[in-house]
Amino acid sequence: MTPPNREGTTLRIPESEFEAMMARAAREGARQALNDVGLDGDEAALDIRDLRSLLDCVRFVRRTAVQTTVHLITTGLILALLAGVALKLKLFGAGP
Repeated sequence: MTPPNREGTTLRIPESEFEAMMARAAREGARQALNDVGLDGDEAALDIRDLRSLLDCVRFVRRTAVQTTVHLITTGLILALLAGVALKLKLFGAGP
């Protein structure tokens, strides 16, 4: 790495060196972030796969709960309509 050239107060470095420096900083930042949340070491990939699997399960449960709720509401409305029709047609004997 060649020393940077100074022109006044502006520091200039070649673009390739700047990109290499940014790549190193990004790698170190990512390692530090994973270390901070406890996802470092040999089992990090397995931990991340487990977390993704857990998120998939949560999404599935949420989707199933919404579908079940819609199913129950729809069934209740249909039963209420059928009960109203049965009462209107006086299928259960003398009504009001």
